[in-house]
Amino acid sequence: MSSSSPSGSGGDLTERRGIPAAKFIQDVETYLSQSGLDPNSALAFHQERLQQYKVVEMKLLAQQRDLQAKIPDIEKCLEVVATLEARKGTGEALLADFEVSEGIYSRACIEDTDSVCLWLGANVMLEYSCEEATALLKNNLENAKASLEVLVADLQFLRDQVTVTQVTIARVYNWDVHQKRVKQVTPTAIAAADS
Repeated sequence: MSSSSPSGSGGDLTERRGIPAAKFIQDVETYLSQSGLDPNSALAFHQERLQQYKVVEMKLLAQQRDLQAKIPDIEKCLEVVATLEARKGTGEALLADFEVSEGIYSRACIEDTDSVCLWLGANVMLEYSCEEATALLKNNLENAKASLEVLVADLQFLRDQVTVTQVTIARVYNWDVHQKRVKQVTPTAIAAADS
């Protein structure tokens, strides 16, 4: 978010992973005089910031959906590798249905095996021993869960910033409306007093 920030009341501008914190405006008149903005410019700045927050929120929600879909896949792969390891040395074949492509399945008879192939993405598949595959999948699962926790915290921080920004917009708008009404009432009151 590259907009310059008009200064508000409160402490220094902080951020979380590149998301700037919104400042609560305690006194709108002081805020406008210190920042050198008129009410319309302040409203435009905060509305632009609100739109930036919404764009970041959409990106974070997409990342969250991806991770939430990825975690069950990793857990499923761990189960399959554990099943293969448990069957190793028993001499009995494992009959399994696996997805070849979306909606297309094939049946396989898996004999004793010491290795598995893992799809890493980007058209890359590598063969690992069952132990290496388990270690890699557990590591990937831990990383995905940790990333999900960070994303949830980022989304909560972002929602707080959206709320503060919306309150600021409302406060600046209401202050501007109040000032316009005071200016309209003052000339009318002076004219009534003169007559």
